[in-house]
Amino acid sequence: MSDTDICIIGGGPAGMVAGLLFARAGLRTVVLEKHKDFLRDFRGDTVHPSTLRIFSELGLLDELLKRPHQKLHRLSARIAGRDMRIVDMTHLHVPAPYVALMPQWDFLDFVADAARRYPTFTLRQSCEGASLIEESGRVAGVRTANGEEIRARLTIACDGRDSRHRAGLSATVIGAPMDVFWFRIPKAARPDNETMGVFDTGTLFVMIDRGDYYQCAFVFPKGGAERIRAEGLDAFRDRVRKIGPETATVDQGVGSWDDVKLLTVTVDRLENWNRPGLLVIGDAAHAMSPIGGVGINLAVQDAVAAANLLAAPMVAGEDPDPLLHQVHDRRIRAVKLTQGMQKLAQDAIIAPLLASTTPLDGPPLVAKLLDRIPLLRRIPARVIGMGFRPEHVRSPEALS
Repeated sequence: MSDTDICIIGGGPAGMVAGLLFARAGLRTVVLEKHKDFLRDFRGDTVHPSTLRIFSELGLLDELLKRPHQKLHRLSARIAGRDMRIVDMTHLHVPAPYVALMPQWDFLDFVADAARRYPTFTLRQSCEGASLIEESGRVAGVRTANGEEIRARLTIACDGRDSRHRAGLSATVIGAPMDVFWFRIPKAARPDNETMGVFDTGTLFVMIDRGDYYQCAFVFPKGGAERIRAEGLDAFRDRVRKIGPETATVDQGVGSWDDVKLLTVTVDRLENWNRPGLLVIGDAAHAMSPIGGVGINLAVQDAVAAANLLAAPMVAGEDPDPLLHQVHDRRIRAVKLTQGMQKLAQDAIIAPLLASTTPLDGPPLVAKLLDRIPLLRRIPARVIGMGFRPEHVRSPEALS
């Protein structure tokens, strides 16, 4: 006997979207979120066109876009001091041809509200899925941190790259040559979004325009956080101030090291995402580099694929175990292609740039072509905005 059909560990993008879709299909679904709310020191906030299309297919896009957000239609870069246009998403044939820059807690709150419309959905916050219940070689549910047992027909682990529930599943570690300091710099709000990356000798800096502030990513060689901190806060702010006129107000945003959050970059993937009674998706199955901001969107696509493949059979009373491998089989190529492109960028651009002491002669040929030929900007727009094998909602909706 099971307490529920689906028990989902982790209330991030993969977990909440999976919870919404499985409950929508009429399956009893419990999502366990160990925190009391969705607020975190670091949460990615780029909701890409592929994800926005999912909410359009669910009839929820207009409601979602009522939440606070900015629209990012184009991406530019400053390379060796020259401003260049790199990406143009306005030509994507989707309901929302842009990246919605939305605080992730607003996004997750919205998904939770949408899921609560279904009587079979339960979100339990301040409830950590501490360990798996295993019986007769099968995962039979979750044991919470306070010792409660929640038995389920299927357990889905969506609790991030540090998930303890990945134990026993082999992983391929790709690695990353960089880590990131994440902080805010105040700015004047302007009508157009001015998100850009700055590339120069020894420098890779990203400014995400969030209206009245830039969300900034200061990229540095892997393991260098303590060395930078040891140089002192004033030296760090001086380095940021030299990025350009946009960072002149860094002192107002960075008053102490408490304002600077460390993002340790990890890139890996599980080669098998399941064992009897357990499915692993999202960051728990494949930790992505922040390059392109695609991690949230791959996690959401995993959730959609899982519901597409499993919801209807489970509603019909079928055993999900023989079907679990299909989620991995469908999604792994998109994961490998995305991580392959991220590794190429790490090896060919990021690592050499961060290690460089020689002044750049100018932008590379590829950047010059993208800047000069508007049609070419649609190529990176497609890759970043839609990714590989974007999913459509195929899972059923239960009759009310």
